[in-house]
Amino acid sequence: MLKKIPNILTIGRIIIVPFFVLAFYLPGFYGDLTACVLFIIASFTDFLDGMLARMMGEESKLGELLDPIADKIIVATALILLVMSGTIRHYEVIAAIIILTREILISGLREFLARGQIKLPVTNLAKLKTFLQMVAIALLLTGETGNKIIDFRDYNAQTIGIILLWLSAFLTLYTGYEYLRKGIDHAISEDNKK
Repeated sequence: MLKKIPNILTIGRIIIVPFFVLAFYLPGFYGDLTACVLFIIASFTDFLDGMLARMMGEESKLGELLDPIADKIIVATALILLVMSGTIRHYEVIAAIIILTREILISGLREFLARGQIKLPVTNLAKLKTFLQMVAIALLLTGETGNKIIDFRDYNAQTIGIILLWLSAFLTLYTGYEYLRKGIDHAISEDNKK
């Protein structure tokens, strides 16, 4: 089971996390670049492992278990580090809290619905949310190096990253509400059967 490429990519994504944390604390250009590149690699393997699993017919229970865990670990780690460093600060922290809260909520919902053999399919809007979230975090990880590369008058890498973070937070609220509504509807219908 572990020899399957999608599972190897997922496990690799988890293994990247401690190296990502170390890179985040490296000073200057190399620290900014390394942390950003590791996050982009982890984000890309998230897309790649799911696509390969479907294409190669190698979907597995192990992959089903580890994939959402790997996603949440890398996103939560990045957001916490960005808040700790002051890159995400003041009211912007609310956007990070919304994103993290939704991750916990969806995990709980999936677990609850799995007992009733019900799956929560990933919507296109949820995929867009994930893409914007990953781009936002990657931009924020570039730090001052990113600001020197991306600087259009009032918009530098950090400003664009924060705007995309808020946009993904709003999409997070909307998609999270849709998933929650489905979960509550199922719970009510189960209660009514008793």
